[in-house]
Parts: sequence; C-alpha cells; structure tokens
Amino acid sequence: MFSFKWGFRFMQKEFLSLPSRIIIALFVIGLILLPLFTQDPYILRIFTLACIFAIFAASWDFLAGYVGQISFGHALFFGIGAYSTAILNLRLDLPHWMTIVLGAVVAVVAGLLVGFPALRLKGPYLGLVTLAFPVMLTGIIFLFPDFTGGELGISGIARLASTRQQEYYIAVIVMITLITVLWKITVSKYGIIFHAIREDEIAVRASGINTVRYKLTAFCLSGFYAGVAGGLYAHYLRIAGPGLLDILMSFQVIIWTILGGIATIYGPVVGVFVLYPLLEYMRVVPQYRMLLFTIIVLLLVHFMPEGIANWVRDMLEKECPRCKERNVFTRRECRYCYAQIATKK
Repeated sequence: MFSFKWGFRFMQKEFLSLPSRIIIALFVIGLILLPLFTQDPYILRIFTLACIFAIFAASWDFLAGYVGQISFGHALFFGIGAYSTAILNLRLDLPHWMTIVLGAVVAVVAGLLVGFPALRLKGPYLGLVTLAFPVMLTGIIFLFPDFTGGELGISGIARLASTRQQEYYIAVIVMITLITVLWKITVSKYGIIFHAIREDEIAVRASGINTVRYKLTAFCLSGFYAGVAGGLYAHYLRIAGPGLLDILMSFQVIIWTILGGIATIYGPVVGVFVLYPLLEYMRVVPQYRMLLFTIIVLLLVHFMPEGIANWVRDMLEKECPRCKERNVFTRRECRYCYAQIATKK
C-alpha cells in the first residue's frame, strides 16, 4: 500500500503536473492503440515510416542541437546503415535484428571517420565537409554495381516482420526506447557537457574536459541512431538505394528538426509526425502539394520560430525564475522551491 501511494504521488508531482508530459503520454498511448482503430495498410505505413524518420531526426538534433556539430550530410549514416543491413542480410543471410545492429555499428565507424577530420572545423566549414561524405559514398556505390546494386540499389531484403501490424509495433517500440535513452543522456551530466561544448568549447577545454572525446562520442552515438533508422527503413521497404544518400534526405531531417524544435530531442519527433503525414496526405492534390507544404512551413516558421514543441510547451508551462524548473501556467508558486511565479496574462 505504501509503494502504491508513493508511486501515485511521484506520478502526480513529476508526471501529471506538467501538460507537456501528459501530451507525450497520450501520444505514446495513441501510437500503441492505433492498430486497434484502423488496419489500413497506408495509414500504418505512414506512421511506421514516421517512427523511423523520428529516430533519424533525433540523431541529427543530438549532434547539431546539443553538441553544435552542424552536419549537412547526415544522410551518410542513414544510408550506410541501410546498405550495411541489406548486404549483411542478402550475402550472409543474417536475421533482421542482427543486421540492423551490425549496420548501426558500421554507421558508428563512419561517425568516427567523419568526426576525426571535423574536429578542427566549425560552422559552415564543418557543414561542407560533412556534405562531401555522402557524395563520396554514392560514387563508391556506382563503382561496384555487382556488390552494391549500382543505381538500382539492393532489393529483395527480408521483411521486418510477417505482418504490417507487427512491423508497426517494432518501429514504435524501437523509437520510444531509443528516444527515451537519448533524452535521458541529454538531461544527465554528460548532456550538460555536450551543451557546454556547443556554447563555448574553449572554456570547456580550459576547465580540463577532453572535448575531442566528447565530440567523437557524439558523432558515434548520432551515427548509431541514424544507422538503426536506416536498417529499419531497409527492412521495412525491402530496398536500399543511392537515393538514401541524396542531399534532399539530409536537408529533410534538418527541416523536421528545426520546425519541431531544435535541441529538445522530442522536438524532431513532433516535427516528423506533423510534417511527414501532412506531406503524404497532400498527394490527393499533387499539382499543389509542394506549394501548400511550403506555405505551411513558412507559416510555422513565422508564428512558431522556436519550433512546434517549444511553442506548445511555452503556452502551457512557465519557468521558475529561481530554480528554472517548469510548472503548469496556472500555478502561482513553483512546485519545487515555492518561489513566486508571475502568471501569464
């Protein structure tokens, strides 16, 4: 009985007290219950791919938003994960869960290879260097068509699961797990160091912290997440092609992250689940599809410059001026330090 009361009080204080966390819980519950309300393969396909792209977008947000390492060629990790998964599955006939993990490990190695030359670069120079790597990999793919499939890519990969519903749940569970782990990293002491490197790397280095190690770790972790997303994508669509390394793929993940809310981890998830289904449903008007999408993006940038997730959170919550903890906007005093908080008008 005591443990039940303690658990209820904890939930009430730490979870139910913030609208943003309630929205996240409802969102997760909605994803889990979605197949119970619709078995439409098209809808399940859209949300399965949204889960995969959410992992991809969160990986870019961690690298660029938290560590400040802006990458314009992030599709490199996504493509490497997809191609490695496809080759391991077709050539060695390994099960999909093993090929996805091994493909992500290959993406980690790619993260090291990209991270080393990028250690002394910042800003646009770093972006240009990262932009060159997907182009180089595309050239390598075209040079060995017998092994990589060339322009046609690799097809015939094993399915992620036997049914669309099972594939959907695999994508949902993997996304929730990975996003939660990445979020916990960003709110830990390591997340503080990553954030400090983004703000002032010289000051962090002067304090005795090995910034090189942390930046390489960020590249590897980001590569792992993007590699997992690429592996899931390859097994779900059963193909891995050079289009995964296209510059549009890299810029698409940037758009999702910025419009969702950069440096939040959950913001890119919001951006993907808002923009990707929206763009898919606009296929009913193909002649106006991109025009309408562009208008919507411009409106979001104008009215929500900090991102959709931050805009919603700021509308429903406010920050304590003393301890910086967030509270529901109706509270007059902080739930932690009991400092007075000005109510929103």
